[in-house]
Amino acid sequence: MQTLLPGILFALLWASASVATKFGIQSADPLILANMRFFIAGGLMFLYAYGLKRNPLPRGKEWGQLAIFALLNTTVYLGAFVLAIKEVAAGIGSLSTATNPLFIIVMSAVWLKRPLRWYEGAGVVLGLGGVTLATYPLLQNSFATVRGLLILMGGMVSVSAATVYLARCKFQLPNVVINGWQVFLGGLQLLPFTLFFADWSQAQFDGRFWGSVFWLIIPVSIAALQLWFYLVKQDAVRASFWLFLCPIFGFLYSSVLLNEPLSWHTFAGTFLVLAGLYLGQLEKFRKAPKEVLSQR
Repeated sequence: MQTLLPGILFALLWASASVATKFGIQSADPLILANMRFFIAGGLMFLYAYGLKRNPLPRGKEWGQLAIFALLNTTVYLGAFVLAIKEVAAGIGSLSTATNPLFIIVMSAVWLKRPLRWYEGAGVVLGLGGVTLATYPLLQNSFATVRGLLILMGGMVSVSAATVYLARCKFQLPNVVINGWQVFLGGLQLLPFTLFFADWSQAQFDGRFWGSVFWLIIPVSIAALQLWFYLVKQDAVRASFWLFLCPIFGFLYSSVLLNEPLSWHTFAGTFLVLAGLYLGQLEKFRKAPKEVLSQR
């Protein structure tokens, strides 16, 4: 019960990112929306980290590590995400985000040169198969394009690489400093592409645009992440289960707010993704009871 309400609230907020992005890009180019979000979010975190807490600046090689992490986690991943959402249903965006742990499994196996266990491989196959099944009717009904799906997939590979890379970095900095700089530096690295390739002539900085930016920063980037940190602190293994709710809420949002279609493909594909997520993290779930017993 201690994590029930925070867990549900986390899933509700985290799953709303795709729909909020979908609304925002109706008013301005996706790259403009992304850059505005990055600079404002980074500025707010700097205000807290340096204005209120007086945290130290990064030093030496930390600048290079932050720049690489920002490139993978913010510039490429979130930049690809907003570009893909223009051509892909919001529900698929939420479903793809939930597959991140599966990509991390493959990336860590390749990067760290460790063997891929059979259940991890099966989880990846089920997850990708579920996304394919859920996407198939949307391709036929113009709610998704192959190009959009490829961009989305490229973003997922990038954020997975960012996660593995971050695990190898030995930052001596608070999380708020790391996040603030990686978001801000990611925005700086994306800015040249936004200036040259974004369609500024059609941009409308109206209430819908600013509402989207506000929602992506406050409820999603700040509130949802704080809830996630709380859940991980309580029980890192059980916290993973709340990610399973995100695709479900994501499809509900997209159906109610955007009138995106739901079909048996959607439900069957989501089930396969959830089964794949469970299999992919089976070892972690198996270790949980042993860790609890060892702490007693």
